[in-house]
Amino acid sequence: MMITSPSNPRVKEIRKLRDRKEQKRTGLFYMEGTRIIGEALDKGAEIVTLVVCPELLRTEYGLELWHKAQNSGLDILEVSRPVFESLAVKENPQGLAAAAKAKYYSLDDLDITHGIIVALTEIADPGNLGTIIRTADAVDCQGVILIGDCTSPYDIGSIRGTMGAIFSTKIIRTTLPEFLAWKQRTGLQLVGTSDKSATDYVNISYANPVILLMGSERAGMSPEEFAACDVIAAIPMMRSSDSLNLAVATGVMLYQIFNTHRKVC
Repeated sequence: MMITSPSNPRVKEIRKLRDRKEQKRTGLFYMEGTRIIGEALDKGAEIVTLVVCPELLRTEYGLELWHKAQNSGLDILEVSRPVFESLAVKENPQGLAAAAKAKYYSLDDLDITHGIIVALTEIADPGNLGTIIRTADAVDCQGVILIGDCTSPYDIGSIRGTMGAIFSTKIIRTTLPEFLAWKQRTGLQLVGTSDKSATDYVNISYANPVILLMGSERAGMSPEEFAACDVIAAIPMMRSSDSLNLAVATGVMLYQIFNTHRKVC
């Protein structure tokens, strides 16, 4: 039966999932859009409820996803257009949304035999985090470690920025002491970045495997993190700018390391 009231209890519960506190309390998150829902279904994300507005499903792909969900036995909530629009964050919603379970891994789940691991300290901007997860996926990172009080990778802005990579990337939440103890135990090379370093990022020998540690948008790396790094890289600034956006700087570093590893192979 189609739900036509925005005040329906199930609709209200799903709407709450756009809030970070509610995500923490329930372990669930909200997402919307055919591409994200398609990636979630393809990658086996644990969708609790799929919300469908038949009137807004205008593409063949959207209809295909609806039928795929029906055949898989997912819980499906059919809603009217006004109800769906009361849930939607995006303009011109595409008629598909979902409540799903957030998934996190532990440090011991990471493959430390090869490749790159990204560690982010207290990243605050969901868009930056989403872009970094997407870039990490592009260079086949083994995982993304979130240290300290970070924004949620399951924030709607972060999910949108990942373009679906959230469902194929191992995300780990940890504290700085736990991270540093794990780094010490594994013996992996830890590379940080700073404009104060005298070592250009292109002149570094990056181990394989390696951890790339990026500081927060506001404060950069802490003194403790600096001390733990095996090498500190500088990205040159040629004119008046003294820094790059965190997602851009991380992308520059990731592709430099990736290309260094490719040359070795």
